[in-house]
Amino acid sequence: MGREMDTLWLQVESLLPHVSKPARYIGGELGSQEVEHRPGAVSWLLLYPDTYEVGLPNQGLQILYELLNERQDACAERSYAPWTDMEAAMRAAGVPLFSVEHHHPAGQFDVLAFNLSAELVSTNLLNLVDLAGVPVRSADRTSVHPVVVAGGHCAFNPEPLADFVDCFVLGDGEEAVGEVNEVLAAHRGPAGWGRGAGDDRQGRQRLLRALSTVPGVYVPSCYEARYDAVTGRQLGLAPRFPETPALVEKRTIADLAAWPYPRAQLVPLTEVVHDRLNVEIFRGCTRGCRFCQAGMITRPVRERPAEQVRTMVSDGLARTGYDEVALTSLSSADFSGIEDTVTSIIDDPACSGQVSVSLPSLRVDAFTVGTAAQIQRVRRTGLTFAPEGGTWRMRQVINKLIREEDLYAAVDAAFGQGWKRVKLYFLIGLPTETDQDTLGIVRLASRCVEIGRRYHKGVTVTASVGGFVPKAQTPFQWFGQNTVEELTRKVHLLRDAARPVRGLTVRWHDPRATAAEGIVSRGDRRIGAVIEHVWRRGGTFQEWSEHFDLDLWTSALAASGLSLEEVVYRHRTEDEALPWDHVSAGLHRDFLWQDFQDALAEHGLEDCRWTPCYDCGACTGFGVEHVVASAVPPAGGSQGTGQDLSTGGQVPVRFLPTAPTGAAPGRGPGQDTAVLVGEGRG
Repeated sequence: MGREMDTLWLQVESLLPHVSKPARYIGGELGSQEVEHRPGAVSWLLLYPDTYEVGLPNQGLQILYELLNERQDACAERSYAPWTDMEAAMRAAGVPLFSVEHHHPAGQFDVLAFNLSAELVSTNLLNLVDLAGVPVRSADRTSVHPVVVAGGHCAFNPEPLADFVDCFVLGDGEEAVGEVNEVLAAHRGPAGWGRGAGDDRQGRQRLLRALSTVPGVYVPSCYEARYDAVTGRQLGLAPRFPETPALVEKRTIADLAAWPYPRAQLVPLTEVVHDRLNVEIFRGCTRGCRFCQAGMITRPVRERPAEQVRTMVSDGLARTGYDEVALTSLSSADFSGIEDTVTSIIDDPACSGQVSVSLPSLRVDAFTVGTAAQIQRVRRTGLTFAPEGGTWRMRQVINKLIREEDLYAAVDAAFGQGWKRVKLYFLIGLPTETDQDTLGIVRLASRCVEIGRRYHKGVTVTASVGGFVPKAQTPFQWFGQNTVEELTRKVHLLRDAARPVRGLTVRWHDPRATAAEGIVSRGDRRIGAVIEHVWRRGGTFQEWSEHFDLDLWTSALAASGLSLEEVVYRHRTEDEALPWDHVSAGLHRDFLWQDFQDALAEHGLEDCRWTPCYDCGACTGFGVEHVVASAVPPAGGSQGTGQDLSTGGQVPVRFLPTAPTGAAPGRGPGQDTAVLVGEGRG
């Protein structure tokens, strides 16, 4: 801590002419910090376990980057997973993982902190720790090694990575990172995590015990895992020390307005995904989609004040030079007064009418003609709607209470305002799904094409289909995932049904990758050996189709005495111990189970922002009520607005204008007539 660090720039520079996209590794972006490694400051290396272009836009990493560098007792740099050509060159030249700011060796930092946003990056985490010259397994590290920390959505089932990560931070990190840093600063000495050179492992163990007392921090080594002698399944964990809590509860910041970060968003020197100004407008979601882990674990809803949103947008655009701003959240159109906010951004004189606004997360039932009219005034950014289920019955099961008329009204608004391309996202393999539900995807998408042709000849609708993976801390955590063969059959069913429909394209996620994701999603500590097996056999970048290999995963399962049937496809029972029972997202287990039963009964629940509390536990447990700017539900929303949801499967069908008596057919001034028809009859 505070020690002089080496720089690897000359070694790194010599490799750059021989690799693709060398700008990934040089740093120097607008917004990058002038990092000063002060005496006594804990040094953090913030890592995203995927490529630079995927990881740089990550808002969570950027927020922590700024917060840590604002502290006197901390400093932070960044690193990303080097692509395979760069990794091969680094290993051949003996160059370890490095930071992009000053190209310091990763192993010389006090902390290696990972953002875990997807299950299949788990092998990349191991690879980056190894590239840093740090033992992959936590038990093999001593006082001289960095502390390996992880957070993000995948931390809500930490067990598959429990053997490799020293501690997990659950939930919002803004406040927790400072408290973790204070514990680290108190335990860091000149010779490592201890009192002296001779205090090797004991000092590190004292540090980890101290970290386990920080609210929201889970330290796997402070718990003893118990296993069933017959099935081998993890039965639960017991704290090994009196000060270690039996249940680790997530951190939740009550007031998003108090954290207007990032203040200086990074602007890359090379092309990245989501290359635009990103401003988070609210956190949390109470729509209650039963498949959605993000919505469940981020409750309650906390909106950012509209004036602060406008200020962050104005300041960000002036500093970055971007001409597009994305207002981000889990359901951006639900933000109170979203149309006024979009209008005020576009009409800001500083924007000169040249800045476009995109809403990346659009609820079909909260997207209105007014919203469409505003966001297309400068340019038409991409529009993606997510009905998720192909039939009203299926959408009641998953609690995505989008009526047919909601979808068609949103698509009509989009095409009517000049869009010619719309993307729809669906899931297959959901609980109780039938072939009729699956084929309903093509029916919905085909009708969207028909709507578009009323406005344009060359419209295209893309139905993007993903296989459902049950997630921890959701009502579907007990559900057995569809097999690779079953998902493949459903994909072929969709492909064949869509083939005759001109203007409709069906794309799908590889069912084999869906199976591998399921291995990590609900696995226990035994999956750690599986992940390590895949990594040691070259299985990195498993999120990338050109590198993914299901055979690596199935052979790793077999080597551990496991199978896809046991880990992925099997239904869980109500009384079965779940690997993540010792960590809490604030949701009562009995609430989740009852919501699962409601799903099986095809019973939907309205948004609890506008209806009586369902006692899920999030608000009462954390003492935080939903923070919204308006007590009125968003315009067009069907959940909690008093609309009749019993007609969700009925769709409006328009007849041709009625001609006056004696007029030629189709030439009269008659009015369109609309009727409602049920699913499958229109």
